[in-house]
Amino acid sequence: MSNTCDVAIAGLGAMGSAAAYALARRGCRVIGFDRFRPPHAFGSSHGESRIIREAYFEQPFYVPLVRRAFARWREIEQESGKPLLLRCGGISIGREDSAIVTGARASAQMHAVPFEQLSAAEIQRRFPAWRVPEEMVAIWDPGASVLNPERCIDTLLALAAAHGARLAYEEPVMSWQATAGGGVELRTSAGVYHARHLLLTTGGWLAGDADLPLTVERNAVHWFAPASRPELLRADCFPLFLLEVAPSPAPVAYGFPDLGAGVKAAWHHQGELTSADAVRRTVDAGEIESVRRVLREFLPDANGDWIKSTVCTYTNTPDLDFMIDAHPRHPRGEVLIVSACSGHGFKFAPAIGDILADLVINGRTDVDLTPFRLTRLTHRLHN
Repeated sequence: MSNTCDVAIAGLGAMGSAAAYALARRGCRVIGFDRFRPPHAFGSSHGESRIIREAYFEQPFYVPLVRRAFARWREIEQESGKPLLLRCGGISIGREDSAIVTGARASAQMHAVPFEQLSAAEIQRRFPAWRVPEEMVAIWDPGASVLNPERCIDTLLALAAAHGARLAYEEPVMSWQATAGGGVELRTSAGVYHARHLLLTTGGWLAGDADLPLTVERNAVHWFAPASRPELLRADCFPLFLLEVAPSPAPVAYGFPDLGAGVKAAWHHQGELTSADAVRRTVDAGEIESVRRVLREFLPDANGDWIKSTVCTYTNTPDLDFMIDAHPRHPRGEVLIVSACSGHGFKFAPAIGDILADLVINGRTDVDLTPFRLTRLTHRLHN
């Protein structure tokens, strides 16, 4: 089997699997590598559920990309015959002037996303499991949905292989370098490969590159059994949620309805800094209790027995926006850095996969990548 291809992909998590699928379906010769066997629990693309939402509090410029991703997930469902999206709606709860409420409302208004602003009384009337103080409000996003990350990655990789992609599991890329004649040479644990383009989608392992201003953050997520009224916590009457628990800026908790394994809840961006190879995989009682305090105050029906916890990583840029750009040592674009999703990127995977296919095949994309260019960060660091 030839070790020469059009595109090599290092890392087959959310972005790598989506890129492999998008490129292979357009006829590119693709080789994808992963140091583990995806889907796996050693990076950022696991945990049984991920949020996809249009009332995007982080930045309004993500909304068109979310819409592309929604459409592509539905198309992938059709092609694969596998259900990937579960619509349950979503609420972003905080004080009227909180970052999460003002941001979600601004994005929804700018892009004509259907939404409602609910008072505390309206939250509790519509979703009786909630207990919120009267000064809090919520932005209700009826289209918000849940993605199963493991099933999504498994589906993307199966489709990529069906379109001819070669997938090398448990074969990490050890080193790479641009070649004098153009393209890239890769050395893996099993051999040497040559490609016209290399996509670096290795998540936390990207942070080991001194040219990239990235950090790796460890985050624990937890599942709890219902303490009472389990019927109020099912997806047909309990939405996924984001909750800003104190005056802005403040910690944000998030969670999901009971999808059969309990209510999942966690803190967003509250974890310790680490590295991809040194993540602490055990979860201590204090971490579980810190999430319990949120449930005890706001969702007492969900504050039952602890079921399980797991650990995932965020690969963060300084401004928490993505990184999609040529590697700084290879500005011609033969090596592309992809993602560094900063804890909110999984939902975008098929849209970003299509963008990467455009860049590789056509040298351009119709999506404005200015917010994701590396230069925005290097300019900030030097000024």
